Amino acid sequence: MPQPTAPTDYGPATRVDGADVARYDALGDAWWDPKGAMAPLHRLNPTRLRYIRDLIVRHFAVGADAPLPLAGLSILDIGSGGGLLSEPLARLGGRVTGIDPAPNNVAVAARHAAEAGVAVDYRATTAETLAEAGDLFDVVLALEVVEHVPDPDAFVMTACGLVRPGGLFVLSTLNRTAKSFALAIVGAEYVLRWLPRGTHDWNQFRTPDEIATPVRLAGLKLLDRTGMVFDPLRNSWGLSRDTDVNYLVSAKRPA
Repeated sequence: MPQPTAPTDYGPATRVDGADVARYDALGDAWWDPKGAMAPLHRLNPTRLRYIRDLIVRHFAVGADAPLPLAGLSILDIGSGGGLLSEPLARLGGRVTGIDPAPNNVAVAARHAAEAGVAVDYRATTAETLAEAGDLFDVVLALEVVEHVPDPDAFVMTACGLVRPGGLFVLSTLNRTAKSFALAIVGAEYVLRWLPRGTHDWNQFRTPDEIATPVRLAGLKLLDRTGMVFDPLRNSWGLSRDTDVNYLVSAKRPA
């Protein structure tokens, strides 16, 4: 598949990194290859999904054993990429909107969902555009996105602004610590080569406290902070109290 150059002008209010958009836009069908460039994300995905599902079930008091526990809930997946998160959330009953500024990502995600018979509303757009339109959602997700945007605080506040009263916001990213530099940059990109070199900029990583500030300024109340840790013996991820590298933050907008 050719590697298109993604557009870099998404409007004056949009805060995206054109180089990062182009890098992910060029992945094509590799998004859904569990042994390809997105293999680390495939390994991480079950842990992210379990956290989100359990959080939603608790918050909205829906049946944990229901075949479609997310039924009736509108869910926004910001930076949806090839649909690795959007699609399984839709399978759980959620009315999922997946947005990504990279048009090729959206095309890949939409094609995969159609072939799988899963309904997801994919759009080549940004959170800022939805905010300008006044869109609101029950659940807003921004997973592995904030470390790729030029203005993290503005992005987080925009994303939080898309949460309707009584709704949830979930963000995951990388902490800015010596440990994260050693594992997420040196280890993942240079030693293990899980990711292409240059995928992450350690200076773009944000501490949990730095994320908490714009969340509170946007009017949301923090609920939880949980780490995600990789177990090399089991070759899998799990939730942990250790937030030194990867972590999740959840918050709610008061009803």
